[in-house]
Amino acid sequence: MPAALSPRASSAMHPLHSLLLAFPVALFPGALLSDITYLQSSEMQWSNFSAWLITGALVFGGLALVWSIAALVLGKPLHFLALVLALMWVAGLLNAFQHSHDGWSSVGTTGLTLSIVSSVLALAAGWNGYSPSREART
Repeated sequence: MPAALSPRASSAMHPLHSLLLAFPVALFPGALLSDITYLQSSEMQWSNFSAWLITGALVFGGLALVWSIAALVLGKPLHFLALVLALMWVAGLLNAFQHSHDGWSSVGTTGLTLSIVSSVLALAAGWNGYSPSREART
């Protein structure tokens, strides 16, 4: 039977876990784009958009992190995913605190850097979470 049709070829993640992970994968890069737009235009509403996108990413990223930790406790091999999600969530939380400042200091260099770090970690978590499990590749 081809590996693509094999029952073992599925990801180690539960479909609902994948759905929760999809939100930070989309929302953190959206916040990064919103930060870049704010830095180019100085229109404060773009910083507000970023703050809301980061908040949504933290809510769903936190739920995905809790699910990953529960999967680790149950013995599923999601160690790297849980680590990347934890780092992503902490960077996103620091980014949310940065975006709570007023005016230019809400984004600036620190906010943009934290948005880049959060986005890269979210994309890394998505890449790892959606890739086939090691057992399926062998």
